[in-house]
Amino acid sequence: MKRIVVLGAGESGAGAAVLAKKEGFDVFVSDMSKIKDNYKSLLDNHDIKWEEGLHTEELILNADEVIKSPGIPDTAPMIKKIKEKNISIISEIEFAGRYTDAKMICITGSNGKTTTTSLIYHILKGAGYNVGLAGNIGRSLALQVAEEKFEYYVIELSSFQLDNMYDFRADIAVLMNITPDHLDRYDFKMQNYVDSKMRITRNQTEKDAFVYWNDDPIVTKELEKYNLKARLCPFSEFKENGVIGYVSDSTFHIDGPVPFNMEQEELALRGKHNLYNSLAAGITANLAGVSSEYIRKGLSDFAGVEHRLEKAGRVRGVDFVNDSKATNVNACWYALDSMTQPTVLILGGKDKGNDYSEIFDLVKEKCIGLVFLGVDNTKLHAAFDNFGLPIVDVKSMKDCVDECYKMAKPGACVLLSPCCASFDLFKNMEDRGEQFKECVKRL
Repeated sequence: MKRIVVLGAGESGAGAAVLAKKEGFDVFVSDMSKIKDNYKSLLDNHDIKWEEGLHTEELILNADEVIKSPGIPDTAPMIKKIKEKNISIISEIEFAGRYTDAKMICITGSNGKTTTTSLIYHILKGAGYNVGLAGNIGRSLALQVAEEKFEYYVIELSSFQLDNMYDFRADIAVLMNITPDHLDRYDFKMQNYVDSKMRITRNQTEKDAFVYWNDDPIVTKELEKYNLKARLCPFSEFKENGVIGYVSDSTFHIDGPVPFNMEQEELALRGKHNLYNSLAAGITANLAGVSSEYIRKGLSDFAGVEHRLEKAGRVRGVDFVNDSKATNVNACWYALDSMTQPTVLILGGKDKGNDYSEIFDLVKEKCIGLVFLGVDNTKLHAAFDNFGLPIVDVKSMKDCVDECYKMAKPGACVLLSPCCASFDLFKNMEDRGEQFKECVKRL
């Protein structure tokens, strides 16, 4: 019996362990952190052995294959030892793909992937498709493969998940954009990160499709290096040579496979970034065979994604917007670009090698004050202190919201769009956004 070791017992790891057990492997799960009770119960219910708070070498280095949580970097000591033993390391997505014939619709990008993934799923689900939502959002793909019989999966993929995928193939691959992000994980080399994102096209055949933003200079340059066999389906804000999704005369167009159009004002999502998200989702649904009727309905009644330009409330004329998902500078750029009110901007967290110059012009144009929410705001001060704006440092969300409210006047907006990861002060991005919303409620 082959032995599978799963490192990390979160959503992806626990799901992978259940699928491995179902497929007849000898399974062991090891997590350096404490395992959440719900995942312990899941493992116990399937009679899967596990450990927490340590990695026992003799129970790991005898594996035939290791499934690694995407959150574990290659620099981790145990990963180095596994590689020294020449033991194969794969992702949960790679493993799950071996045991399903479902159509795979996979979405990645530095920004917009969660909204686009959710929108595609919303359209397909509304059209009556037998579809699951997986990857960075939704339940573990492996667990769904073990317990469900979906015909389609819509999967949000991070660069970390793509790094350990080798034979997996996307029937429809969607690449929203590539901008600097997670450079601390890629030796601060942009090309390493770019190479990771481009793995979304790996193994695609003539039967498959690749949907991408035609105006992204990095993507278009990278495509020159690849001899892709998949059908190319670019989209743009404007009609250009070769694009199949665009806007013309305030009308949203998709030229194929089945021609489709609708008035731009009918789209549920507002802002330029959401126009790109809607184009990518509409093209993908069209490629998947969804009728124009259901594409139109899905694009017009989608409710949006939590923590992405989410309205958090209005207090005495001051609007609060939760954009906690903006964990890189480019995401913050799109958020600021969509602002129509004088804005108090909240920045800060764990810096990932950010270059803040991308948002300088928008900060000068849109912002009336800055609040830095982080353990170490040195880099933010170096970037923004000479702008002449009021700046306050805080280390808790309550203090943050209170200081923002002091700065803002009726008619202004407070925008949480931090540019940074959340792990210095919060459990994760969701925790940061939830705390922001709760503090706004208490004003």
